[in-house]
Amino acid sequence: MTTPTIPAPAHRGRRAAGPVAKSKFRPEIQGLRSLAVLMVVSYHIWIGRVSGGVDVFLLISAFLMTLQFTGRYKQGRPMDLLRHWLHLFRRLLPAVVVVLLGTLAATFIFLPPTRWAEIVQQSWASLFYFENRLLQDLAVDYYATDHSMASPVQHFWSLSIQGQVFILWPIIFATVALVCRRFALRYRAMLVYVFAIIFVASFIYSIIFTANNQAVAYFDTFARLWEFALGTLVALMLPAMNFSKPVRVVLGWIGVAAMLTCGILLQVQTAFPGFVALWPTLAAVAVIAAGQTGSRLGVDRILSSKFLVRLGDNSYALYLWHWPILVIALAWTGKDHAGWLSGTVIVALSLLLAFLTTKFVEKPFRQWKWPEMKRRRSVIAIVACLAVVSAPLVAFQYKLDLDEQAAQARMVFDNPGAMALLPGYVDQAAPNAPVQPAAERVGREWANLSDGCSGDTKPESRLLQDNCQQNSVGADATKTVLVVGNSHSQQWLAALEVLAEHHHWRLYSLLYGGCPFMTEDPESEPGCNEFNSEVRSHIREHAPDAVFMVGTAAEPSWPDERLTPGFEELIPEVTSLGTHIVAVRDNPRFNYNLRDCTIAKGVDSPDCRPLKADVLAEPSPFDAVTGKYQDLSLVDMTDLICPETYCPPVIGNTFVYLDDNHLTKSYVKSMSDMLDERWFAATGWQR
Repeated sequence: MTTPTIPAPAHRGRRAAGPVAKSKFRPEIQGLRSLAVLMVVSYHIWIGRVSGGVDVFLLISAFLMTLQFTGRYKQGRPMDLLRHWLHLFRRLLPAVVVVLLGTLAATFIFLPPTRWAEIVQQSWASLFYFENRLLQDLAVDYYATDHSMASPVQHFWSLSIQGQVFILWPIIFATVALVCRRFALRYRAMLVYVFAIIFVASFIYSIIFTANNQAVAYFDTFARLWEFALGTLVALMLPAMNFSKPVRVVLGWIGVAAMLTCGILLQVQTAFPGFVALWPTLAAVAVIAAGQTGSRLGVDRILSSKFLVRLGDNSYALYLWHWPILVIALAWTGKDHAGWLSGTVIVALSLLLAFLTTKFVEKPFRQWKWPEMKRRRSVIAIVACLAVVSAPLVAFQYKLDLDEQAAQARMVFDNPGAMALLPGYVDQAAPNAPVQPAAERVGREWANLSDGCSGDTKPESRLLQDNCQQNSVGADATKTVLVVGNSHSQQWLAALEVLAEHHHWRLYSLLYGGCPFMTEDPESEPGCNEFNSEVRSHIREHAPDAVFMVGTAAEPSWPDERLTPGFEELIPEVTSLGTHIVAVRDNPRFNYNLRDCTIAKGVDSPDCRPLKADVLAEPSPFDAVTGKYQDLSLVDMTDLICPETYCPPVIGNTFVYLDDNHLTKSYVKSMSDMLDERWFAATGWQR
């Protein structure tokens, strides 16, 4: 979690009387690192919450880096950024290599093949310091209570942010140095101005982003820059913090107490990395400002103890090891959290591996003089580290690709999906055929149309243009069908596209995430109401042959389902134009991820096979409008999603659900023949 660029420990007993030690070594900061890593480990393993320890690590890494570069400038030494980066990453990578190799080996042995592709993908991202960006794209829930389903390399997100800042910060230090030398400006003062601007800009951005999308903001580099900037500002202004000894004693204890209680007193699940992250970071600032007090009552006596300093030396490896051990242990035992006994075993194993990694890998590589002699040698050492992990990853990826190609070629036989429910279906699946979609294809399981809208389907509204897609059928289409609503309408594009191809329809969509097609709703966000207003205007102007929408909204894991707001008002508004409405019933929703449950506990687990009566409303809300309106066709496909008594997670060797409420594209496509039959039966259209 932290940068291992801290100078080797100085002789014990050399303590400064003030907050800034004459020696470069700050033993109390090593102890602070130890507390931070212990917080991260214990909260992850035993409490299942976020501690704020990661934020302390980020601040400390910037603090130490700032001292390093300001020292170079003061001594008149060149910045030599290339040599700095080579030296830094040559020391960071060896421990990463060992942990990634160990995690890959454990993945082979203990985790099901359905999870291999995800872990290979994230291992690449971890090795090259973009894991945080990948997790943003995947919208990972870092606070999920079931750690057994997390990626064992997910914790590399913070190292990725650090790696990115380790590139950016030296560039800023060097650029400011050039400007100061050119215009005879004060280096430290200029740095204060620059990093104060970075702090304010990033802090405001972090607050806004966190309020709007906390799960994605958590992994965002710019939303975290203010924590690094705070560490840099503390390093720059520390010489001016001439507090008295009693004040520094109190500061130190307040800082440690605030750090240790952060995750207990604060509910950070919906607040980090916004303004709430000031709690652990300012607590760390207080400890750093307290420094070496020289008082027997100071907290620095504890932080500078041999045990905590030694643990601080191993904190980097401990952070690397604790998460994959936790995730793989939980997945192997089938538990969703560690108990006190199993958690203690995990902590002990993490400490042991951290000690061995530090002693036999990290320190020998750090003390190895050969790569330091020439830049070329450092490059060779870094490339060698990357190659050691890349080789098994490439082999792993190659095997997965071959397996995927073979599975794709046999999907029509091995993964029939809803077709397996048809009377007279003959099972031709090969023994042990993998369930589809495979893990590596999950991100591609969202249905979309191939082209942007053009011609007479292209809306005049810019808002609609940005959310409009169509198939390739032109003006000679036999019918024009418009799909409206949110992601629950979008998922049906997988089957509708098949119908459009068979019957030569022009199919296009106007979709807005989280916004069902409805009339003005005061409880909906303004953007949703505006979008629906524009869609209704578009329908009035273009009058397609049919509008397809989801007509009901189901409640997660509850047999409560209602017509979408304003549904009965929309019907005459649209049908009076000569446009047919085809409304499909919403699929059941759940308060847990059905697919992840299946991977973790097995397809036959009762936890992953909810009773139909528990999630599907009876009678259907459609009963209230059946036969009431002309040109309204109601289609119910839920018997293909929840056949008979249960809602199984897998039908026809195909995952039914993508997550907790969306159907996979593969399964929806397998229902296209049935949707075709029910569409024509409901609408009375001629084939």
